Amino acid sequence: MSLNGLCKRIIPCLDVANGRTVKGVKFQNLRDIGDPVELGHEYQKQGADELMFLDITASKEARSTVFDLVRDVAQSLSIPFTVGGGISSLVDVRKLLELGADKVTINTSAVNRPELIEEIATACGSQCCVVAIDARKRVKPDGSSPDGSIWEVLIKGGSVATGMDALAWGEECVRRGAGEIMLTSWDADGTQEGFDIEMVRAFSKLPIPVIASGGARDPESFVDVFSAGHADAALAASIFHDGLFTINQVKTELHQRGIAVRYVSTEH
Repeated sequence: MSLNGLCKRIIPCLDVANGRTVKGVKFQNLRDIGDPVELGHEYQKQGADELMFLDITASKEARSTVFDLVRDVAQSLSIPFTVGGGISSLVDVRKLLELGADKVTINTSAVNRPELIEEIATACGSQCCVVAIDARKRVKPDGSSPDGSIWEVLIKGGSVATGMDALAWGEECVRRGAGEIMLTSWDADGTQEGFDIEMVRAFSKLPIPVIASGGARDPESFVDVFSAGHADAALAASIFHDGLFTINQVKTELHQRGIAVRYVSTEH
């Protein structure tokens, strides 16, 4: 159980492109997974605590999130629903909340204009503002980091390196009013080799919840990210999309290992 006594959350992620759920490895080689509305409903039945919807090509294509699809997914859910991708203004945020989103997540737009974090937090509350940080390990050929920083911030769906120190950026996001950090390891994304525990542990020292993302392999990897990484929530896509494990199976393992979850006792 976390120090504050809160249950750990399991969050399936729908990466959406052209109206379909897709999944790749390190943000590349996307494959079609299925209909976002159907998947969202299925994951809710499996016991998901929240659902993450990311329009992963919106920022690269310089367009807004697909609003109609967001509305359709929201109408099928009774669990909290977070939406990201292409959000660049408070107008976008208000529209998404009106369509049924409970929270929004911003990445590229926050890096480009950090004031957006404060605007969302002030107008809608910090609880609505999730800052997504896509980060990869930054090392020189000899294995050392070039300037003391360990992880670098990526934007535009992982396609652009910013040179920014990821942990310092996380601290700034907290100061500006972010309510949560969604931390994705570019190195682990889609690999099913386990979460980046070192990175998650470093970010978990921030005074706001951290959602660990990238590399979920099996129920044991969730045990690791909560017990060793001290994450508040864990996000996954591939292992759920491919039917390797259900959310209920992950929660059952966590429950049996003494990690507090909103437990689902029977398969759906």
